Amino acid sequence: MQTTTVDIPTSDGVADAYLVRPDGNGPWPAVLLFQDAFGPRPRLVEMAERIAERGYLVLVPHLFHRAGRAPLFDLSRLGDPEQRGAIMEQIMPLVGSLTPDVISRDTAAYLDFLAARDDVRPGPVALTGYCMGGTNALRAIEAHPDRIAAAASFHGGRIVTDAPDSPHLGVGSITGELYLGHADQDPSMTLEQIATLEKALDAAGVRYRSEVYPGARHGFTVADTAAYDERATERHWTALFDLLARALPTG
Repeated sequence: MQTTTVDIPTSDGVADAYLVRPDGNGPWPAVLLFQDAFGPRPRLVEMAERIAERGYLVLVPHLFHRAGRAPLFDLSRLGDPEQRGAIMEQIMPLVGSLTPDVISRDTAAYLDFLAARDDVRPGPVALTGYCMGGTNALRAIEAHPDRIAAAASFHGGRIVTDAPDSPHLGVGSITGELYLGHADQDPSMTLEQIATLEKALDAAGVRYRSEVYPGARHGFTVADTAAYDERATERHWTALFDLLARALPTG
């Protein structure tokens, strides 16, 4: 397996990213991995490598690239809940800067980068996202339904809001398959909001699976934070690989 850093041209400058590819020449089907709020770092590389072990080329773009190259913050004490809260105060303006238009344009740049590579199999890709990355994974497949075969969102927050551009209002454009793994202790995505999202997906005829992970908190897959839940994380891997096997088989 080979892990490198790459630069991706976008309409607003260069996005730094991790690229993880299996050994050999490929071509392999491609998976985009959208970060949580803390950005590309060793934990996300570990997660990308686990996906690459299944025969996928994985790209982990820095969604906050407009603010500089990763890491933007000192993440050495991310496992400390108080330190995590202090970092989040700095990060929230960046989270808010990722508008639907920004995500659409950046995702197009990531997809173009992958499509131009000889080691990437032609055709649609899959996408998995975590926390805010899960929310933006939904926005990405809404914006590029012909180029993304499947998207998974794990502990995605604020997918249902009162805003006119709430992610759940755009699901009618989706033609691929979705998986939604929710934490049941997540104030950013309550059971009522989950029900509203599922109602919108049903009305749009989207193929999806939506599950609540009992006892899990927002951020449960992220091993370098206090929210990590090993059992829920292993369940997430099973769900993700099931989705990839259906929508983007390596064979």
